[in-house]
Amino acid sequence: MSSDSGNIFLVVAPSGAGKSSLVNGLLQQDPSIVLSISCTTREPRPGEEANKHYRFVTHEQFEVLRENNALLEWAEVHGNFYGTPRDRIDEALKNGQDVVLEIDWQGARQVRERFPQAIGIFILPPSIEALEARLTKRGQDAPNVIARRLLAAGSEIAHASECQYVIINQEFSTALKQLAAVVTATRLRYATQAARHADLFSQLGISKTTA
Repeated sequence: MSSDSGNIFLVVAPSGAGKSSLVNGLLQQDPSIVLSISCTTREPRPGEEANKHYRFVTHEQFEVLRENNALLEWAEVHGNFYGTPRDRIDEALKNGQDVVLEIDWQGARQVRERFPQAIGIFILPPSIEALEARLTKRGQDAPNVIARRLLAAGSEIAHASECQYVIINQEFSTALKQLAAVVTATRLRYATQAARHADLFSQLGISKTTA
């Protein structure tokens, strides 16, 4: 497999839209996809495990990563810092593996500066009311935090047009099928197939580049 045949999928959504659940469902269906684990300075939520859901770091550790250019992107969200360590992504792409990032729109912009070919997938809630209900139901945030997230959701959703694909997460099973379909379609693009099956393309006399 060619070292440049890996795809990067940027899954973007406001908090509570179901981004993590969809990504976890995708990884269960296709364990070959590498999940980029972000680092954050916020405290773990109930049920979250270090190095599985996030790399939990102190503000001082985060600053060291940032100063050493070890983060592909970083942002401050709701008073906490989040960032994407470069090591796991660089290794996966070097091995020709696909990588998925759960990320906000600011981070997605930064990633595209280095990887303009990254595929953006925006997850929308069916309504603001549904988003509020999901944030409340999951019971992970105080009411004032939920209110702050809802206020931020409008500005975040305004950046959906920066992604190539939009999935409305009304019914989870349908949204998951749509997410998997985007991954499959991306893998079947000419450039990806030519990179992943270079020997076959050579045997068949097919150009490895598009016209």
